[in-house]
Amino acid sequence: MTTSPLPANLYCVMGNPVAHSRSPAIHARFAELTGQTVHYERCLVPLDGFAQAVRQFAAQGGRGCNVTVPFKFEAPQLATVCSERVHLAGAANTLSFQADGSIHADNTDGLGLVADITRNAGVALQGARVLLVGAGGAAAGVLGPLLHAGVHHITIANRTVAKAEALVASHSALAALQKAELLALAPQAVEGDFDVIINATASSLSGAAVPVAASVLRPGSLAYDMMYGPAAQGFMDWASAHGATARDGLGMLVEQAAEAFAIWRGVRPPAAQVLEEMRQTAH
Repeated sequence: MTTSPLPANLYCVMGNPVAHSRSPAIHARFAELTGQTVHYERCLVPLDGFAQAVRQFAAQGGRGCNVTVPFKFEAPQLATVCSERVHLAGAANTLSFQADGSIHADNTDGLGLVADITRNAGVALQGARVLLVGAGGAAAGVLGPLLHAGVHHITIANRTVAKAEALVASHSALAALQKAELLALAPQAVEGDFDVIINATASSLSGAAVPVAASVLRPGSLAYDMMYGPAAQGFMDWASAHGATARDGLGMLVEQAAEAFAIWRGVRPPAAQVLEEMRQTAH
């Protein structure tokens, strides 16, 4: 018997850092709008303590957790069952704790990104040329859904080119199936311009400079930072200064959260409404 006073229907987001996360507010609003009873909190996890934190949370009655930087590659290793998206990406952002003690892993990042770009931003991905900057867990999670969305070409630019090449290799079969081109390059080697530029690095979080040249942008290109709020401002200012349309990752956050909520609760929340509300309260 546990003496833990934790509420039922408990969920959390695990990461390091995690104080900036707006996931608790999003899931609280989803619960309100769908009539679900959900308790969702932040959980700051030591860099070497992810597995222990997940097991402890599950043992205390946790029903599921979202996984953010830097634990997305570690998450699948704890899972009993991984979705096809997780197998492809090697990364997970959504864990579900089952009654039988098993852990199911999924990755809703790419679904959220594609939904935000196509539905909320109104930008077509079919036939698009995409530059994906970064090859970490965030990039790995979105590559498959971008290919499924019908993009024509994706260049993955990463300082450690081998990491980008590994993503190309793991997605080459899907790319061939989708008749899409995949290319891995160092950031300084990227040439030409793109319809959509996606910053999947943590450079915004640390305040680092954008690692690719402004020549990748053209007027009307969508420049998308997976970060949101002040953390995305540097990339967005850079994009706007060069004539691109800048967008932060708040919509991706809301849309991927909606996918996770649907996995956990079996109910699809009104993501577009919640995104609009959050945009209004941010200003």
